[in-house]
Amino acid sequence: MKYLLLYAGDETAAGLAVTEETAAQPEEECGGPWAQELRERQIHQLTGGRLMPTSAATTVRTAGHETLVADGPFAETKEQILGFDVIECADLDAAIYAASRHPVAVLGGTVEVRPFLQGA
Repeated sequence: MKYLLLYAGDETAAGLAVTEETAAQPEEECGGPWAQELRERQIHQLTGGRLMPTSAATTVRTAGHETLVADGPFAETKEQILGFDVIECADLDAAIYAASRHPVAVLGGTVEVRPFLQGA
C-alpha cells in the first residue's frame, strides 16, 4: 500500500531549517540511515524531497474566473510543510514505523501519514 509522509515543523528550528549547507546536500545525505533502515524492512521509498522555506512559496487561488496569485504561504501557522516522501509498504503499522524514525520526527517535527486512495 502507498502512503504519503508529510513533514511539518518550525522551519526556523535547529535541525529543521533549510540553510545554504543543508540545501546543497544531496537528498541521500539527509535521509541516508533512515532510507537504509527502510530498505532493510522492505519499505520502499518511491519519491520525496525537502521544500524551500515558505519565503519561496507562491499561493494560487481561483475566485470565479479570476486567478489570484500571492507571495508566501496560504496559512499563518507555527508549523510549515517541510517536505514529503511517498512510501510503499505492507500496512499502516509499517508506515507509522517509517514516520517515527524519520529525521524530522526525531528532531521534534511532525509527520502526517496518509494512505493513497486504492488504485492511485
